[in-house]
Amino acid sequence: MALVSAYVVRKGSAGDWATFQFPGIIWLNTTILVASSVTLELARRRLSKSDLSGFRALWWISTVLGFAFLAGQIFVWRQLFDQGVFMASNPASSFFYLFTGAHAMHVLGGIGALLFVALRNFDLAKVSRATAAEVTSYFWHFLDALWIFLAVLLYLGR
Repeated sequence: MALVSAYVVRKGSAGDWATFQFPGIIWLNTTILVASSVTLELARRRLSKSDLSGFRALWWISTVLGFAFLAGQIFVWRQLFDQGVFMASNPASSFFYLFTGAHAMHVLGGIGALLFVALRNFDLAKVSRATAAEVTSYFWHFLDALWIFLAVLLYLGR
């Protein structure tokens, strides 16, 4: 929230804030991330019904959607590069790259957690698969909600 506060203050404090074409693919990426949260919840429900194969299939779909989101973000950054919008171009682009890059790094960590749950042998683990899936889903859903907030903030703050 400190960065969001800095964003709002910086945007209103100087005349060097230069807008740029907001990449529309951000909304597709948002849809992908929301879909990954839906499939993650469906996976957890399957697990609670002891449907391990259904859980695994939906969990992997969530993981693939996470990778698709990251690929989409790379595409967004390429679009900005093609427009000549770089991190150092102006404060607006700096914040855009900072917010989207930091979020991408957190999504990468979330994908690591998804892979951990997908690939871990829980037979001898001290934590159950259900507990690991639940904790991972909390983080993933938080990332999803945060992304929606950031996408709207960046769109409205252009």
